Amino acid sequence: MVSRENAVIGTCIAFTAAVALLVDSLNASYPEWAPLALLIGGGVVTPLAINEALNNRETA
Repeated sequence: MVSRENAVIGTCIAFTAAVALLVDSLNASYPEWAPLALLIGGGVVTPLAINEALNNRETA
């Protein structure tokens, strides 16, 4: 059975990968640091924030 935390992390990583592929396919001009910021923001920071909010909701 997959835990809630792992499901949130997996979903965020899959969504971030899809957005990264979409941005890459647009052939738009973006700063050199944008892909790294997208991967860190969507694959690390967002799932941590979601899991923390859900944990706080459970204990309240």
